[in-house]
Amino acid sequence: MADDSAPRRAGIAAVLGAPNAGKSTLVNRLAGTKVSIVSPKPQTTRFRVRAVLMLGQSQVVLTDTPGIFRPRRRLDRAMVQAAWTGAQDADLALLVVDARAGLTEGVASIVEGLKKGSPPLWLVLNKTDLLDTKRLLPLTAQLNEQLTFAETFMVSAEKGDGLDRLSEKLAEAVPPGPWLFPEDELSDLNERMLAAEIVREQILRQTHEEVPHHATVETENWEERRDGSVRVDCTIYVARATQKAILIGDGGSRVKEIGRRAREELGKLLERRVHLFLNVKERPGWDEERARLRAIGLHEEG
Repeated sequence: MADDSAPRRAGIAAVLGAPNAGKSTLVNRLAGTKVSIVSPKPQTTRFRVRAVLMLGQSQVVLTDTPGIFRPRRRLDRAMVQAAWTGAQDADLALLVVDARAGLTEGVASIVEGLKKGSPPLWLVLNKTDLLDTKRLLPLTAQLNEQLTFAETFMVSAEKGDGLDRLSEKLAEAVPPGPWLFPEDELSDLNERMLAAEIVREQILRQTHEEVPHHATVETENWEERRDGSVRVDCTIYVARATQKAILIGDGGSRVKEIGRRAREELGKLLERRVHLFLNVKERPGWDEERARLRAIGLHEEG
C-alpha cells in the first residue's frame, strides 16, 4: 500500500537494446498490460512508446525504443534515431541484452554509441531462465568492462523472473518531483495508433519473408457508435504487388484472419466491441516517404 505522506517521485527510463532482445516483452510485463506489440521477428517496435508505471508514490515512465541496428532505408534511420533520442531524453537507461545471444556485433555497436554519452546505465540480462547462471557471469563481466553500469539485473521478461527487484530499484532511482502523467494513464499511445499497431502485430505474426518489414498500417477512420462500440478502418500499405497478394491471401483468407485476430485483441484492450475493416494498398517506396513516417509516429531529423 502506497504511503501518501511520502514525497512523489517521477522519471523516465529508456529501454535500449538490439532487435529481439525482449524490450517490448519487458515493458509490457512491468506495465502489467499490453503497451507495445510483440512478435518473434526483429524490428517489431518502430517508434518510441511510453508505458506509465505507478510504483507507490513513484511514477516511472518506461520508454520502449526501436531495436538499434545498421539502417538502410529512411524508415530504418528514423527508427534508430528514435531509439537514441529516447536515451538522451531519459533520467536513466536500461540496456537489455539477450543473455543467450551474448555480446553480439549489434550489442557491441550499441555499447560504442553509449560510450559517447548517456544517462546513468543499468544492465538487464534477459532470457536468463534459458541459461545456466555460470554462463551469465562472464557475460556480465565482459559488458561491465566496456561500460559502467550502476546496476545489473538478471531477468526473464517472459516469465516475470527478477522483475520485482527491478521495479523496486526503478521506484527508488527516479528523482523527487511531480508525476509526469495522470495516475490512471497507462501509455502515451492513442487509440488510433494502438489499432494500427495491433493490426501490424498480426501481419508480423501471420506473414513471412519480406512482407512484415515492408508493410505499414494507418488508421484512416475512427467512428464512435451509439451502442458503445467503435468502427475502425485501417489501411495496410505494402511496397509491391506480390506483397499485397500475399497479405490478401486466397479469396481474401489471409487479410480476414489478420482482421479477426486484431479485432479480438483490440476488443480486449479497449474493453468494448470493435468493428474492424482492413484495406490493402500497394504504395511503392512508402518507407522512404517523410509523410508516411510521420503518420506512424517517426520524425527524421536533419
